[in-house]
Amino acid sequence: MVGGEEVIPLSIIGVLGFGTVVLLAVVLLNGYAWWRLVRSTTRPGRTRRLLTVVLVLLALLPVGAVLLRRQDSALGTVVQWVGFSWLGVVFYLFLTLLALEPVRWVAGRLLPGAASPTTETGVEEVVPSGGRRPPRGDDAAARRDGGTAPGRDTGSGSTADATAPGRGAVRQDGDGHGAVPDASRRLFLARGLAATAGAVALGTAGTGAWFANSAPVVRRVPVTLPGLAPALDGLRIVTFSDGHLSAMSSTRRFERLVELVNEQQPDVVAIVGDLVDGELSELREEVAPLADLVSRQGVYFVTGNHEYFVDTTAWLRHLPTLGVEVLRNERVPIRRGGAYVDLAGIDDRTAIGSGVPGHGADLDTALDGRDDAVPVVLLAHQPVQVEQAAAAGVGLQLSGHTHGGQLWPFDYAVLLDQPVVQGLSRVGDTQLYVTTGAGSWGPPMRIGARPEVAVVELRAP
Repeated sequence: MVGGEEVIPLSIIGVLGFGTVVLLAVVLLNGYAWWRLVRSTTRPGRTRRLLTVVLVLLALLPVGAVLLRRQDSALGTVVQWVGFSWLGVVFYLFLTLLALEPVRWVAGRLLPGAASPTTETGVEEVVPSGGRRPPRGDDAAARRDGGTAPGRDTGSGSTADATAPGRGAVRQDGDGHGAVPDASRRLFLARGLAATAGAVALGTAGTGAWFANSAPVVRRVPVTLPGLAPALDGLRIVTFSDGHLSAMSSTRRFERLVELVNEQQPDVVAIVGDLVDGELSELREEVAPLADLVSRQGVYFVTGNHEYFVDTTAWLRHLPTLGVEVLRNERVPIRRGGAYVDLAGIDDRTAIGSGVPGHGADLDTALDGRDDAVPVVLLAHQPVQVEQAAAAGVGLQLSGHTHGGQLWPFDYAVLLDQPVVQGLSRVGDTQLYVTTGAGSWGPPMRIGARPEVAVVELRAP
């Protein structure tokens, strides 16, 4: 309770907010896909109805994936795989179809047979038999007057047949000028663009799935840290984030990640949040490879926002049994050759409203009593926490959270919430490195942001 009002845990707000985003995405992406892939490419009838049903079922799968993502069952795993995969495919379908709209517009005006037929009054249709049918609005009037509809062949031969029988429906304006092409040609254009969009979307999504499940790249990041003692020059902090272990995860893939980290011969291993996306009872075996991490100065972990969507306390008790030390608003000295650098870690910024007692980012507590002459390396899950770090005189912050955007061009949307999407940057006197993360969340694919393990090498000035 705050000020007599109940505070809704931020994790619940996060879940509701994400659910709303998924629902809006499902409606927008699938609605546009139906318009261009089904309605524009089919005539009314059984085929259109069948394709509509299929698309509706596919559209519901991402919603089911969100609802079942906490269920430890084979059904939940299948729905998540198919649902989130379709979400990625339809995302790129949407982008490709949108990019093809100018092509559709130009073709509809310049290419013979591609324009949409007009249905305005005064346009008559020449049916396949060669006879003409007046606009529907004139039918009754023509019958009442006992005459012929405008433009109808009276048998005198004064009006030439505009098309030979069997050519298909062609429309002319009331003055006999300029034929407006038939529906079959419009369908040909629509189907060609739909096939192009489908090929591009499936190819992009397939490539993204391959990248997401391939071995992370190793990025070497030299960072000159003011105040670093010469004895600490070359200290290696191997960092990764956003493993997002879940029912969809491969244990072997996580084992390869651990092996890759060990190959870098780290002085320190830093895991900067969002390690898990499920309960300890479900993921005990998946997370077990952490016990195989080898580091001269220890393995450290700070919470991310996803740690607060599950039983946080259970996980924070289990990680130390695997040799992983959890830094919760505290710091430890990393020593070598009689010198040391402070390694600090704080809770994720969502922790304060998570409902977990005692949790919440508190950098002041983490840095309380330190020697100002000793540089600080801060582990904080979200890059936006660098603003407070810069004010506190932190030399370097290591973060994750963004996934590097994960699916281009989503990285531009990330900038609405975070100051940096990936890479090394500077905020005031504080340097910030944002890793793209080792796993994926939602669609199991990555475009424009390879999974990575970062080797941060500290350099003395």
